[in-house]
Amino acid sequence: MQSHQPNREERYLRAKERVGHIKKFYSSLLFYCVFITFLGALNYYTNQWRYMWFLWAAFGWGIGLFFQAAKAFRWNPFLGKNWEERKMKEFMDQEENNNKWM
Repeated sequence: MQSHQPNREERYLRAKERVGHIKKFYSSLLFYCVFITFLGALNYYTNQWRYMWFLWAAFGWGIGLFFQAAKAFRWNPFLGKNWEERKMKEFMDQEENNNKWM
């Protein structure tokens, strides 16, 4: 029964860490919305949006927010879990084939 306990503890810690990442993402998203709204209002107040400079900040910060969301929600289309498993199998098969010829 004790061997089952660490596995459950590990899962709990991983879940807690993941919830922490998601919570951090949502708080960053809230700050993003508030601050970009403030910058947009300031931009309108200073030049009536003749040049919308606040969009540069929104774009740059938005890229960072996108990557934070990808990490929090485990979205990685290029190097996801399936890719990792396939690559490991491929390397294992290559090593097995190389050892046959030695």
